[in-house]
Parts: sequence; structure tokens; C-alpha cells
Amino acid sequence: MTGLALDLIGAEVLFPDGIRQGRLSFADGVITADPVGRSVDLDGFLVLPGIIDLHGDGFERHLAPRRGAMKEMVEGVVSAEAELAANGVTTGVMAQFFSWEGGLRGPEFAARVFAAIRDVRDEVVTDLIPQLRFEINLLDYYEDLPAQVAEWGVDYVVFNDHLPHDRLAQGKKPPRLTGQALKAGRNPERHWELLQELHRRSPDVPAALDKLVPALTASGIRMGSHDDHTAADRATWRARGVRIAEFPETTDAAEAARNEGDSVVLGAPNVVRGGSHKGNASAVDLITMGFGDALASDYHYPSPRRAALMLARSGICDLASAWRLLSDGPARILGLADRGRFESGMRADIVVLDTGDHRVAATVSAGRVSYIRGEIASRLIR
Repeated sequence: MTGLALDLIGAEVLFPDGIRQGRLSFADGVITADPVGRSVDLDGFLVLPGIIDLHGDGFERHLAPRRGAMKEMVEGVVSAEAELAANGVTTGVMAQFFSWEGGLRGPEFAARVFAAIRDVRDEVVTDLIPQLRFEINLLDYYEDLPAQVAEWGVDYVVFNDHLPHDRLAQGKKPPRLTGQALKAGRNPERHWELLQELHRRSPDVPAALDKLVPALTASGIRMGSHDDHTAADRATWRARGVRIAEFPETTDAAEAARNEGDSVVLGAPNVVRGGSHKGNASAVDLITMGFGDALASDYHYPSPRRAALMLARSGICDLASAWRLLSDGPARILGLADRGRFESGMRADIVVLDTGDHRVAATVSAGRVSYIRGEIASRLIR
């Protein structure tokens, strides 16, 4: 399906040179320089490039609405895609854990999620991109991982380390261990033993990563590190060839990434909340210092749009610059040269906001409507 052929007129449009009133035309799924002949008056609306969400795990509640209800994986992905579209997302990275935590974050569940994404990607309108969040202490999985990501159709891997190393080094059980174990379907004592064993093998992790990362690189896998805490952390990952810093926890880590030309992804909920819920560096401060390339939904799909609007209202940057953190910036990080801005020949990925409440009125992905509501639907029908 090639989608609609329309000339959008009367709206304020974010063109590469800024926001101004003008015509935006598209046909056969791409932006066109010339009119296509069917006009829709969008006076009172703001037309922006579609949101490219670089990291979102808000789909978990769709795949597993309650414990034990994890049977309809495909239906869950379809439902999550509808929420992405309703929030202006035209390209959504679905970030799935591959973790010792088990349950919804365990390797077996990850395999089912990636299979479901693969099964529906060609059926839904939003472009869905699977991301593997790999816990680096899972040494027993390293050998098979390159073949697994190829089988799953995953080309974006982010490395995590969520083990509570400080407490484990002291021989102390982490808080909420029992609840975590039960969610994973494990005996709490067995879970405690697993954490201790994974921590004990930590000295073997760097050498294993030094072997794994080149193998993934050779397969064309894009890679990032999650929650870098220090400049040294970022330098270590960069030396391996991992050039995306996802949610750096400190200014030093973000600055180190920026100074070496690495890409920095920040959490949109951090902007909306006015700070990190874990006490890490403020995304607003990092953006103000020029240390952010993109904003991602993290755990809340409405947050990217809200974050861009808040940055503009607060005067930290204009709306055009703020919105590029959701569109052009993420496109460059993912190497998606066909989207992220309105230029002739680019994908017709569009989000339309009502200028009154700035809520999403319509979302178009590659020229196909994925979401529409209210007055704009009436204008399109007319």
C-alpha cells in the first residue's frame, strides 16, 4: 500500500529552515516538491516530522497485562503499535530486556517478543524496530547471541548492567529480592545464588565483551551502552566501538560522549518530570549544555511530545530545535537517511498537532494514516 496523496495547506509546518506556513505535499509514501492535486486545509494545526522513538519499553503492559496473561503476544504488539501512533510515533524502537531478572525480562520471553514483532512488522503502519537490551553478566549466552539476533531480526543492541554489585560485593541481599524472584518464577534462595554467581564472574565480562562486540559489528549491528556513570565508562565502550550513550547518568559521562562525537540519547520522562526519578543528571540540564542528540520515551509514550513542548515553552530552545530531538536527531543516530525531516523524496512521516491543546490530531507513517481523531478527520473526508 502506498497511502494517501495530499497537499496539506494552511498549517504551520516544520521545514528544514524552521517553522512557517506553507504547503506540504506527499504521494506514494514520500514528500513531494510539487502539489499532488488534492488539498486539505489544516488551518489551526501544526505539522511536524513524525517522532522516531529510540527506546521505549512501555509496551510491556500490552504484552503481559497481568501475571500469567502472556499468551497473545502478537495482539499485544498490535495494541502497543496503536498507542505509539496515538502519540505521534512513526518509527518506534521496542526495547526488550534479555536479563537475569527473568519473567518479562528473561531470555525466553525476549525470544517470544522478537518473534511477535517480526510477525506483525509488515502488517502494522508504524515502523517497529526491535532493540535487545542485553545484561552483560550473562556470560553463558555470549557465544550464541550473534546468531540469535540475526534470527530475531534485531539490528540494535544495547548493553546493560543492572546487577547490584555494591551490595553483592558486601554479601548483602538487595532490597525486594523476594518479590523479584517470585516475578521470575524462582525460589528466592536460588535467585540469590544466581546473583552471587553472576557477580562472581564479573572479571570475565570485559574480555567476553571485547570478543562479542566485534562479532556484532561485523554483522552490521548498531550498539549502545545504557546508564554510563563516568567518563571512563563511556571511554571503555567507545574503545570497543559502541558509539551510542543511552541515558548517561552523569554530566561527566554525557560530556565525554559529546567530546568524542558519540550519540547521546536522553529520557523524555526526565524532562517532563523536571529531573531523573533515580537522582541522575537532569536531561534538561544536559540539553541546555548541548549534550543531547535525541529524546526517547523510555517507559512513557506521551513523554517525547510533551518534553519537546516543555523545552520550547521554557525558552531552553525553540520548538524547531526541540522537535529535532524527536525526529532528525534520532534518524541520524539510527542511520535512517530516509526520514526525520520534510524534504522531497523523504518518507512521509508526519504528526499533526492541534495548536490549541498541542495533542496529537493525526499521525501518518510512510503516507499511511496510523491515527486520526476529531476535526482533522472531518476535513480529510471533505
